[in-house]
Amino acid sequence: MIPVPMETVLVTGASSGIGRATARRFASAGWRVYAVDIDADGLGDLDGCETTTLDVTDGAAIGRLYERIRTEAGGLDCVVANAGYCQPGPLEDLPAERVERQFAVNVQGTLGTITAGLPLLRERGGSAVVVSSTHGRVVTPGMGAYAGSKHAIEGMADALRIEVAGGSVDVTLVAPAWVDTGFSAESDRHLSGFERSARYADVYDALEGGALLGGGPLAVTPDRVAATIHDAATAETPAARYPVGLPARLVLATRWLPRPVQDLGQRVSIRMLAALERVRGAITE
Repeated sequence: MIPVPMETVLVTGASSGIGRATARRFASAGWRVYAVDIDADGLGDLDGCETTTLDVTDGAAIGRLYERIRTEAGGLDCVVANAGYCQPGPLEDLPAERVERQFAVNVQGTLGTITAGLPLLRERGGSAVVVSSTHGRVVTPGMGAYAGSKHAIEGMADALRIEVAGGSVDVTLVAPAWVDTGFSAESDRHLSGFERSARYADVYDALEGGALLGGGPLAVTPDRVAATIHDAATAETPAARYPVGLPARLVLATRWLPRPVQDLGQRVSIRMLAALERVRGAITE
């Protein structure tokens, strides 16, 4: 009797947050997990996973990784393209190299990870799961570079899903709103190193307050997102998109409001968050 090969998944951005929870979720379900990240610090204690460092903007390194997976695992059933980060800041203030890096990682890195893995996925009728965000369809002041990158990769994923539909590979998107991870603190680090215009004081105060990036009580857990990713990867006929949690659904529902109403709501929200942060800062002084 020929043994059935173990299902195999590649998870990028696996050293923390959603990626880490996803790697553990698949491992607990009996999958062979290749968990990779450019930052090796969080990979060491991912028990039951094959770990290695990987820069998703390095196409040659991605190619070598897939060859390793083919040799060691004999094939691939799923790619979870999760690696990415957020470059916050008003677009007028952001240096060009910051925007270029945002798109290099979130768009080119994600697309390159998936397309390089398509030959392996076709062999097993596998799936590619893109970890996106509600920012892939809804924009917020101060988050233009990040939202732009997510809009771009969602458009590409939609096109790719249609293009590969006849070749037994599924492409799907998972879109949370806020997630209870270190995302806010990491994004805050990217707010330094460039000149800030006074005209965007409200935007900067709202960003540094944490609520705009972190979501507070509206945030879902990384495990919740990981469960949705696993469901998308194992569904016989996956949906094109999986919003994660009620907050994500509500945010996406605002797209149906008239554009002037959406814009006004965003401006008012930023002013309110900035005012709350200033009050909180005054109280703690």
